[in-house]
Amino acid sequence: MQSGRKPSYSEAPGPVSCMRELSSDECKTYLQQAVEKPLLLDVREPWEYRIVHLEDSRLVPMREIPETAGELDQEQEIIVICHHGIRSRHVALYLENQGFSKVINLRGGIDAWARNTDRQMPTY
Repeated sequence: MQSGRKPSYSEAPGPVSCMRELSSDECKTYLQQAVEKPLLLDVREPWEYRIVHLEDSRLVPMREIPETAGELDQEQEIIVICHHGIRSRHVALYLENQGFSKVINLRGGIDAWARNTDRQMPTY
């Protein structure tokens, strides 16, 4: 960095993320083998959830996470799900910032699950 200029976003130090990401196939295997079932936190909108969702998932739209994060167990593993994995990644990073340490992002979201892991699921 040159003297006298402010660091860019990419140069500025920030929190180190410990968040894991799993593909849909990795996540399915993980869920089948997990001794303690993680919370499947779906952060999409209700209309999206009505179209398709993973069994036993809990719907909490992204916009409601700041109000509901305090209701979640920081010690429970949480797999965050959205349509393509973008919103869920943001929520997972937010949860990490709030002190959650066992957060996993479903890479590619429910769309990847429907296209790669369970092709019987509807897509939108």
